Amino acid sequence: MNRKYKVVLEQESDGGYSVHVPALPGCASQGDTLEEALANIREAMELYLWSLKDDGLPIPETDHEVLVRDVEIVA
Repeated sequence: MNRKYKVVLEQESDGGYSVHVPALPGCASQGDTLEEALANIREAMELYLWSLKDDGLPIPETDHEVLVRDVEIVA
């Protein structure tokens, strides 16, 4: 069964990208390019879900909402 999860990509100040999956707590990766980061998170997601199945745990829903907002602070 194919599943589609939202991922969050952030460009790092020293280059590359970090990426995580809000619906899969702790599932994160990185890559030097956007394509590499996406390939790496896909592999991490597959391993994460395989581990859940292997442990008999439920697979999280794929419709996890991701919100992005600007928050202004005085610093």
